[in-house]
Amino acid sequence: MGAREYTVSPLSEDAFTDRARTLLEYVYGEERSESILRRLLQLIDGYRGHFDNTPRPLWSEKSQFLITYGDTIKSADAEIFPLDELYRFLNERLADTFSAVHILPFFSWSSDDGFSIKHYREVSPDLGGWSDVRRIAEGHNLMVDLVINHVSRESLWFADYIAGTQPGRDYFIELPPETNVSLVTRPRNTPLLVPVSTRRGTRHVWATFSEDQIDLNFDNPDVLIEMFGVLLGYLEQGTRIVRLDAIAFLWKELGTPCIHLPQTHAIVQLIRALFDYLVPGVLLITETNVPHHENLSYFGDGDEAHMVYQFTLPPLLVHTLTTGDAGPLTEWAATLPPLPPGCTYFNFTASHDGIGVRALEGLLPEHDISQMLELMKRFGGHVSMKSSPDGTDSPYEINITYFDAMKGTRKGEDPWQIGRFLCSQTIMLGLQGIPGMYLHSLTASANDYNGVQHTGKLRSINRRKWQRDQLEPLLDSPTTPTRIVFDTLTKRLQLRREEPCFHPDTPQKILDIAPQVFAFLRGPTSEGRKLLALHNVSDQPQVIILPEALQHEYWRDLTDNLSEPNATQLLLKPYRSAWLVNDGRP
Repeated sequence: MGAREYTVSPLSEDAFTDRARTLLEYVYGEERSESILRRLLQLIDGYRGHFDNTPRPLWSEKSQFLITYGDTIKSADAEIFPLDELYRFLNERLADTFSAVHILPFFSWSSDDGFSIKHYREVSPDLGGWSDVRRIAEGHNLMVDLVINHVSRESLWFADYIAGTQPGRDYFIELPPETNVSLVTRPRNTPLLVPVSTRRGTRHVWATFSEDQIDLNFDNPDVLIEMFGVLLGYLEQGTRIVRLDAIAFLWKELGTPCIHLPQTHAIVQLIRALFDYLVPGVLLITETNVPHHENLSYFGDGDEAHMVYQFTLPPLLVHTLTTGDAGPLTEWAATLPPLPPGCTYFNFTASHDGIGVRALEGLLPEHDISQMLELMKRFGGHVSMKSSPDGTDSPYEINITYFDAMKGTRKGEDPWQIGRFLCSQTIMLGLQGIPGMYLHSLTASANDYNGVQHTGKLRSINRRKWQRDQLEPLLDSPTTPTRIVFDTLTKRLQLRREEPCFHPDTPQKILDIAPQVFAFLRGPTSEGRKLLALHNVSDQPQVIILPEALQHEYWRDLTDNLSEPNATQLLLKPYRSAWLVNDGRP
C-alpha cells in the first residue's frame, strides 16, 4: 500500500539563470544585478558535478526528525567525541525510528549555544569533526542550520570590521547611535545598536539578538555571495535539509519594522531556486517565530520554503492540556489553509528554544495567555520578554521543558504528568505535516535549574547535557518517567512510520466531537485507507460518540487504548489517545 509522493521537477540551467536574474534585479537593482549573477554562477560552477541531482520524493510517512545538540549526550570517556556518542545512541537506542536528524549548530561558536558562529566552515573541535557529521548523514537525512542573519563578534569577519580591512569591513550595518530605530520589530529587549571599539573609534552596529551576535549587511552583495558559498559547502558535506535561522530579520530598511521585508522573501526564493536546480529534493525550512499568518507567508507561492515550523502548536497544546479544553485547538486546526503543492508543516512541541507565545496572538484572549504564563512559572518555568515598538516589553517565550510544562492543570500539579505529556506528543505526531521531536522530549527531561545557574541564561533550562552513563540507568529502569516516555514514544514513532495515512500529503479533516476531545481524520489514501485520531485532553474519562458517517465503518485500534473500537460509544481514559484505522471496509 503506497503513499502519494511529490517529486520536484528540477530547474534547467536556463530557467535558474532567468529566475536568479529576476530576483537579483529586484533586490539589488538592474545596475548591480548582472555582475552579482555572474559571481553567483561562477561560484556554482565550482560545485558542478559534486551533487546527485536525480529527482527524488520530498517526503513520506517515514519522515520523522530528531532535534538535538551535538553534545546533548556525552560519554564519560574523554576519547569519545560527542558527535560519535550521538551516532552510537542513534544506532543503539533509536534504530528505525527517525529518518532525519537536526543537529543544532555544531560549528565554532562564542555564545547562544552555537547560534553565534565564529567560523561557518569549521566543526567545533569539542564536538568532533566533519567525518563524524558525515557518518551520521550516511544513516539519516542531515538537517543543518544556516545561521544567516548574524555572526559572532569573535568571527574573523568582525575582526576585519574592527580593523577596517577586507573582506569584513563592509559586512555589517553601522549607524549613528541617535538613529531612530523605534519601528524595528524586536525578539529581545536588549539595545538594537551596540557600541564597538574599532580603529576608527567607537562605532554602533546592528545586533538584533545580542551584543555578541552582529547582524550581517545583505545590502552588500559580497555578503550574499559569501553565504551562498557557505551553503554550498554544507550541501557538499551531505546536508539534506537546510534550516534558515532567524530569516525573517534578514533585510533591514530604516522606517520599516525590518521583518518579513520583500527583499528577504526574494532571497529565500533565490535559495529555493538554487536547490531546485542543483539539488532537487533537498528541503528548505524557515524558522520564523511569529504570528501564524506571517509564518505561512514563507511558503510563498510554493517557491520559498518546503516546510515552515508550526509555531502555534506548542503553546496551544499547553493551553489545551492544562485547561482540558480542546475548543481553541479544534477551531485553529480546522481553519488551517490548504497547503501549496510541495509544501508541508514541520510539527513540533519542543526545541532548543523556549515555547514561543507570539503565535497565540489573535487566537487566545489575553487573560488566557496571562494565566498560562503564570501557571508555567508555578511549574518552575520562566518568561522571556521582547521589546515592542511602543517601548514596552511583552512576553516572547516560556522557558521550561515541555515535560515539566505538563506537570498539572490550572488546578495545580497532579499525578497525570506522564499521560498528559504523552497525549501532547501523540497529537503532534498525528497532525498533517512532518514531526520533529526534541531529544529532551524523548527522555522526559525535567527543568535544568543547575544549567540556568551555570550559564545565567534562561534557555539553559531546556538544554540539559546528559552523561550517557547517567542516562542509561534511567532508560533501563522499568519505572522511571524517562523509561516510560522513551519506550512509549519510540513505539509510537515506529508505528507511525509504517502507516500510509501519516504521509504528509494525506488529507486531514478536523472533527468537533466534544469539548474535551481533540479528533481528526487522516485520509483517504489513494487506496481508500483512513485513520481516525482521538485524544482525551482532560483528566476525566470521556465517552465518545462518533459522527454518524463513521459509525458504520470497521475500525481497528493501532494503539490498543480502546477495548471495543467498533462500539457505538467509545470510552477513552484521561489523557489517552487512540489511532483507529479503516482500510476501506464498511
